[in-house]
Amino acid sequence: MSNLDSLQAAFSQRRALKVISGLNNFDAGRVAAVVKAADRGNATFIDIAASPQLVKMAKQLTNLPICASAVDAELLAAAVAAGADLVEIGNFDSFYAQGIKFEAAEVIALTQATRKLLPNTMLSVTVPHILALDQQVELAQTLVSLGANIIQTEGGTSANPLHAGTWGLIEKAAPTLAATIEIARAVTVPVLCASGISNITAPLAIAAGAAGVGVGSAINKLDDELAMIATVRSLVDALTADTYNAALRA
Repeated sequence: MSNLDSLQAAFSQRRALKVISGLNNFDAGRVAAVVKAADRGNATFIDIAASPQLVKMAKQLTNLPICASAVDAELLAAAVAAGADLVEIGNFDSFYAQGIKFEAAEVIALTQATRKLLPNTMLSVTVPHILALDQQVELAQTLVSLGANIIQTEGGTSANPLHAGTWGLIEKAAPTLAATIEIARAVTVPVLCASGISNITAPLAIAAGAAGVGVGSAINKLDDELAMIATVRSLVDALTADTYNAALRA
């Protein structure tokens, strides 16, 4: 089974786990640590910055599919030339702190430019959470019509949890879960629920209609290799059928 076949299978079984090292993370050592944790923790695929050097390094460290992320079509094309299996426009969370926002028209233009350069590459596109929910749905439908194979949601940076523990984790995931519910109803391609997701809320994302989840900071913030691997495995366990069914019964 090829890398993309295994990825498609995980989506169809609604258990895909994407481990995200960060669109603006070009620290080779940190990226390598995340790639190794994803590999040893049995994640489905890995999302790294669209750098040819990082892609080549990641391909040496794992056989998992490598997704390259950027907000520049030419950078994505260069990453594919270096061996990336698929590409992602977004996630946009890292830009909001800089006061940079992506509106629907910009995401559409990026998608069109990327499809022009990469007509046959699997393409995931993030829908900005700064848009109202109905606008997110409309944009997602447009992106699919332009050739997006995966739609990714976001929203963790917009959440301000008021509580600690499980309650706080659910509050943090609420924006991306809400987007997932609405978008998954409106498109036929897999929806990846990302940003603010944890092992507590991953089953809720699947129940909301997602085909998988994307997780970054919960893993990236750790400095211990074993802790990173354990976190990835806890997310994999959270996406198993038994856990999913238990969440539905709760």
